[in-house]
Amino acid sequence: MQTSSTPPPRSLRLGLVWLMAASSGATVANLYYNQPLLGDIGRDLGASGGSLGLVPTMTQVGYAAGMLLLVPLGDSHERRRLIVVMAALASLALLGAALAPDLPWLIAASFAVGITSVVPQLLLPFAAQLAPDEQRGRVVGMVMSGLLIGILLSRTVAGFVGTQLGWRAMFWVAAGLMLAQGPILRLALPAQPPVAAMSYPELLRSLGRLARTEPVLRLHSALGALTFGAFSAFWATLALYLQSMPERHGPQVAGLFGLVGVAGAAAAPLVGRYADVRGDRRINALAIGVLLASFGVLFWLGSWLWGIALGVVLLDLGAQANQISNQARVYSLRPEARSRMNTIYMTTYFVGGAAGAWFGTAAWTRWGWLGVCAAGGAMSATALGLLWAGAARGARAARGGGGAGAG
Repeated sequence: MQTSSTPPPRSLRLGLVWLMAASSGATVANLYYNQPLLGDIGRDLGASGGSLGLVPTMTQVGYAAGMLLLVPLGDSHERRRLIVVMAALASLALLGAALAPDLPWLIAASFAVGITSVVPQLLLPFAAQLAPDEQRGRVVGMVMSGLLIGILLSRTVAGFVGTQLGWRAMFWVAAGLMLAQGPILRLALPAQPPVAAMSYPELLRSLGRLARTEPVLRLHSALGALTFGAFSAFWATLALYLQSMPERHGPQVAGLFGLVGVAGAAAAPLVGRYADVRGDRRINALAIGVLLASFGVLFWLGSWLWGIALGVVLLDLGAQANQISNQARVYSLRPEARSRMNTIYMTTYFVGGAAGAWFGTAAWTRWGWLGVCAAGGAMSATALGLLWAGAARGARAARGGGGAGAG
């Protein structure tokens, strides 16, 4: 059962879109601040090894839980209120991390940081709902650019703040940022009434039904998982590769490549604008082709820092372009279920990223840099194969009169 929703405006103010992009980047950064600070955290709390590794792991587990359990509420609750509440809860979770007296406390707080930092996954369908059809790809692309830039710069910022002020200061700063973000979003965002009158158990049960009945959602979720897996295989092993080079580059150099990757993320609005003009999957094919080419560059030119930088730009551009095209397609399917569609897509996406990080690390351990490039290239090539197969099935269905379901 659906409720009537307010028609989207004829245009969407650029300042509001950039605010949503900045908020997405600032919130998703909460997930990654702890990674460059683990050494300092371990020394301060007397922890090391696998137990210390639970800090970033539980942050990601919390985020996955938040996407699965909380993001679907965006369809049945007023999204602006939900976003403001989650920002306040994220601030409290970050305060818990800043005050952690021991490692178990910090691990629990890290899980809380992850589960409450789902504001970007509420803002993306919020933006898609506000945008008129002819602007949806561009708007989603701008918000996604903010999210990716937040991911790329979070480690650089945390490393700087941690070096200057200590690891706890980073969490204090992040908590203050989340606390200030809530009222700003409350004042700037328009109210967005619920689009589906469903109970919470009904929302969760509907996830499986949507996944079964929407082939376009399944295809683009798989494309997102494979490309984010390739992306993660590189970033999970970059520091190891830099350390193995004759110059023995440290984590500071690895962090600087995050800045280089911003060039690829900055192209997101352009990709989104193209996605608005063309509704087909050519942009997916081009983006995945760029991603595949990036691993060729990383293999052949990876002995030089400038070669790695070129590969990073292509890698981030390809991954981001494919992501925006995927989400533009997914958000166009079922307006009354955008939050739930986003839950299915992004959960699959992050599962693919986790698998890719493991695959890349295993390939590095056994075959070194060649193995990492081969792993990323294999996942990219598999995504191209899936895209080709999906297009072929769609063409056959269209000839048979069933084109609507094939997408």
